[in-house]
Amino acid sequence: MTKPLILVVDDEADVAEILKIRLERQGFEVVTAARGAEAIRKARRHLPGLVLLDLMLPDMDGLEVCKALKSDPSSRHIPVIMLTAKSSSTDEVAGLELGADDYITKPFDFGVLFARIRKLTSASQPAVPAADPTRVLKAGKLVLDEDRQKVFVGGQEAVLTTLEFRILGFFMKHPGRVYSRDALLSGAWGDHVTVVDRAVDVHINGIRKKLGKAADYIETVRGSGYRFKELD
Repeated sequence: MTKPLILVVDDEADVAEILKIRLERQGFEVVTAARGAEAIRKARRHLPGLVLLDLMLPDMDGLEVCKALKSDPSSRHIPVIMLTAKSSSTDEVAGLELGADDYITKPFDFGVLFARIRKLTSASQPAVPAADPTRVLKAGKLVLDEDRQKVFVGGQEAVLTTLEFRILGFFMKHPGRVYSRDALLSGAWGDHVTVVDRAVDVHINGIRKKLGKAADYIETVRGSGYRFKELD
């Protein structure tokens, strides 16, 4: 298997170089971009396994870059981690609403960063041609194929981000149970994830929008969290 390619987007040359060196030591291949327009071009040309995207760029906002990548069919499947010095929950929510898969503020722990990158890149790797039927989850109009990382609603594909896919898969494996926001993110994403409550709600709202007719399969339980409806 080829090494996952990471596109590092940061206008601070020393930060980009440190990230490049540390990521290469972890077994990744790395290309860098210092400007937003350059990042979009390189993402479309190289189709990396993940984009590590700084929010503050000289020519355009990192949110604009994320929006451009997620609105293009050729690049919308590429996981994006927002990497920024801003710690406002408003910035975090804005990035997630545009399709970012994760959000990490500077200064950050490299171990945590690498763990999140590995999880996202492993989830986006091509699957084996023949899917294991035990890894295909079905509920009403919904079909979730874990091997191909695809979701279908009534036969039509719904394109979810990596984290949205994990959350929906976790729900479908545990129908009828109520999960708090913390429990939901821990079960779907693993340890070392810290997000504000509103960011969790953004993920749920994003899933619902993409599920269309199956949106009501995910129920809100006031004061407790969320539940995936038990279906016959």
